[in-house]
Amino acid sequence: MTGRRQWVAHCSGALLAALAGAAIGQPRAGLRRHIVVLGDSLSAEYGIGRGQGWVALLEQRLREQGLPHTVFNASISGDTTSGGLSRLPAVLSQQRPSHVLIELGGNDALRGMPLAHTRANVAAMVKAVQATRAKALVIGMQMPPNYGARYGREFAQLFADVAREHRAALTPFLLAGVADRPDADAWFQSDRIHPLARAHPVMLDNVWAALKPML
Repeated sequence: MTGRRQWVAHCSGALLAALAGAAIGQPRAGLRRHIVVLGDSLSAEYGIGRGQGWVALLEQRLREQGLPHTVFNASISGDTTSGGLSRLPAVLSQQRPSHVLIELGGNDALRGMPLAHTRANVAAMVKAVQATRAKALVIGMQMPPNYGARYGREFAQLFADVAREHRAALTPFLLAGVADRPDADAWFQSDRIHPLARAHPVMLDNVWAALKPML
C-alpha cells in the first residue's frame, strides 16, 4: 500500500506541475506556429532576387524578434482568387498552418472579373482557413485611377468587408507607402505593376502591423 500511495502522490505532483506550467504560459507540445502566405506575384518575388521579397523578409524578422514561427510561401505569379481557392485545401492539409495570409485579388481586377466573384472567393478562403482553427489575415489591394473612381473604391472595400464580416485581420493595402508615393515610378519595375526590391521592406511593414498582434 505504501508503494501505491507513493505512486499516486508522484502522479498527482506531475499533474499539478504540468497545470502550473500551462498557467504561466509555457508552450504546449504540438502547438502550431506556422505561417502560410497564399498570394500572387507580389508575394512570389517576381522580377527580384530570391530572398528580397517581403515574405522572405518576414522570415528574417521573425528570427530577429525571437519568434518561433516558420513561414511557407505558397504564392504563384499570375494567380487569381479562383486559383487560390482551388488549391487552398491541399495547402491547409499539407502545411497545417496556424496563420494564413491571403494576398490575392489583383489579378482578378486585371482580368476584368466581377467584384462579386472576387469577394465570394476571398470570403470562401477565409472561411476555409478558419474551419481549421487557423487565423486568417486578408491583405487588400487597390487599383490605379484609370480603372475608375467607383470601381477603385468598391474593389478596395471588398477586402475590408470580408475581413469585418468574418472577423479576420486586415492589411488594407499591401502597397501603401509605395504606390501612393509622389515618386512611385521609381519604386516599380518597368511594367509599373511589380515593385522593386526596395519596396518590399515597406510592404512587410504594412503586413506586420496586422500580423504581429495575431502572433
